[in-house]
Amino acid sequence: MAPSHLTGAVVAVLTLAGCSAGTPAAGAPATIEQLAARTGCSLNGSRGAEELRQGSCSTSRGRYTLVGFTTDQGQAAWLREAKPWGGTYLVGTRWVAVGTPAVLEGLRADLGGRIDHGDRHHGG
Repeated sequence: MAPSHLTGAVVAVLTLAGCSAGTPAAGAPATIEQLAARTGCSLNGSRGAEELRQGSCSTSRGRYTLVGFTTDQGQAAWLREAKPWGGTYLVGTRWVAVGTPAVLEGLRADLGGRIDHGDRHHGG
């Protein structure tokens, strides 16, 4: 499978910007273990499958779940399935953090990414 144009652009930007020895290789998405370390979390209940890995965190910021994906397509499919259930997501390159909006806003300072919302459900 050929890399997408977006992936190529990300690699080019990271290569031009330079990477320190402590960061993942240019174009390589962070693992959930790396994300957890950046947020001061020791992963609990970490489990995985061929296409994704996930673990939960509980810190002074609150509780959240980190999910890492092996492909962009896997991440997109997971988000399509999750959004109808509602929720708030911090979405990065092949990873998602799931938690309350306040917790995710705090995590965004450490991890980057964008806040995305699932479908809104109204009682009736």
